[in-house]
Amino acid sequence: MPHPRPAAGPTALLTVADVLRLPVVRQGGPVVLAGRAGLDRPLRWVHATELADIAPLLRPGDLVLTTGVGLPDDVDAAALRRFARSLAEAECAGIMVEYGRRWQDRLPAPLVGACEDLGLPLVALTHETRFAAVIQTVGELVVDRQVAELRDAERVHETFTELSFGEAGHTEVLEAVRALAAAPVVLENEQHRPLDFLPGPDGSPAFLEGWQARSSRVTITGRTGWHEDNGWLVTRLGTRERSWGRLVIGSPAPPPQRLVAVAERAAASLALHRLHDRDRDNLTRRRHHELLVTLQTGPAGDDVLQRCELAGLPVDHRQFVGLVFRPALVGAGRQDLDDLIAAVVGASHATRTPALVCEIDREIRVLVSIPRAADVEGDVDRLAGRVAQRHAVVVCAGRVSSDPATIDRTLLEARQVADSLPVRASGSPEQARTGVHRLEDVHLRGLLTLLGDDDRLRLFTDRELRPLREHDAAPGGRAAPLLPVLRALLTHPASKSGAAAALHLSRAAFYDRLARLEKLLGLDLDDPDIRVSLHVALVADELARQRRSE
Repeated sequence: MPHPRPAAGPTALLTVADVLRLPVVRQGGPVVLAGRAGLDRPLRWVHATELADIAPLLRPGDLVLTTGVGLPDDVDAAALRRFARSLAEAECAGIMVEYGRRWQDRLPAPLVGACEDLGLPLVALTHETRFAAVIQTVGELVVDRQVAELRDAERVHETFTELSFGEAGHTEVLEAVRALAAAPVVLENEQHRPLDFLPGPDGSPAFLEGWQARSSRVTITGRTGWHEDNGWLVTRLGTRERSWGRLVIGSPAPPPQRLVAVAERAAASLALHRLHDRDRDNLTRRRHHELLVTLQTGPAGDDVLQRCELAGLPVDHRQFVGLVFRPALVGAGRQDLDDLIAAVVGASHATRTPALVCEIDREIRVLVSIPRAADVEGDVDRLAGRVAQRHAVVVCAGRVSSDPATIDRTLLEARQVADSLPVRASGSPEQARTGVHRLEDVHLRGLLTLLGDDDRLRLFTDRELRPLREHDAAPGGRAAPLLPVLRALLTHPASKSGAAAALHLSRAAFYDRLARLEKLLGLDLDDPDIRVSLHVALVADELARQRRSE
């Protein structure tokens, strides 16, 4: 896939094709003789001249009008080609030649051929044309469009200046970009994960389809570039050495300078917001961290509740829910945690749910405050769902607390639920986005998590499983371990065939290992009390290993 091209230069005020459509030019019966592919060239001004050496006086984008009386003779093919080449090298927009003074009904073939080879638009005006009227009309259009461009630039400048002075958040900046660009806008992080998205005028979310795969293949050499295949205008956020994301604006056609200016002013506003937000966020995070650590250690006193009010968490006539957000993907790094905490804070603001949010032990802990008349579970689900739209995350909640004095309980229960969930070898968005896990979802695992530090539970687990551990650790037991046999049996209590299949053993081999297991333990594994006891020991052992690995 090609790299993005550098963004377009100054906005094209007019094109040769636009000039050909003007009534004052159409009266001259224009006929395109060469360089038709270049009719969309930007045009800056029009000059009427009879000089053959006009090229040094031209600027890129100038259109030349002539009757041809000063051009080389028809028989001097080399001079005609040099004339055409000189205009092309000056980046002339094109040349219009009026019939009647020098040539009556056709232009010299060398001139036509040279213009075609150079891609230089060559137009014959078959009727007498008022050059002064053409220059005046085009000049007025150029000036009008320049004025419009200046007004647009002023509007862009005023918009982003006001946002910067107002210390606007990234959502306000993106809203301004969408309004100015009339196109979809995406803010992504350095890993090409969308942090925010505003659809275009059609409201379609299709712009985000396959985003990470598509975006990861797009690189830009400068600060801003246009990617033709995707139809994206891409602006880097931060420096080349310390980039923290990119701003992407939908742009199916090459972007005009105005859109480039919008993208780059938006990038500057986002950088300024990041600086302001970092200062505010550091102070806010410290305050929230201190409050949550205090709240989860015991009943909250009046002074703590007053500090919660000052931190933006209402406490009067409210209900409280403790939440834990954990990245679902194993091995989440610092950037993942920062992105997740930012997403939780953003979701809290978007859903208007007051919350204390901080990171403790590589997970995001949250206390939300919800009016007593509200649907608490619905509000929590909406908050969690908004975060899960952008992040692979596991969300756990404690029970609702209607009394500020019991806030510590809901915070403890949220952590208990999180610690009770099985650890996956690798998480995925599909696995993570199964809703909010609550206390009633964890059953036995929740109870054993709560008792995890109790020596009596540790001794019970060791007593139940020690013979199996010693057997499997011995040289003869490593080839045919028995702990997996017990785990498969208890995981498939109604089907020994299913247990055998889970271990990829034949029924005969599974029954043989089962007999050895019963003999080793000296227990009847069909006894429901024995099964329950062993199952509790296995779950407690799994949770203990999970705690040790964290």
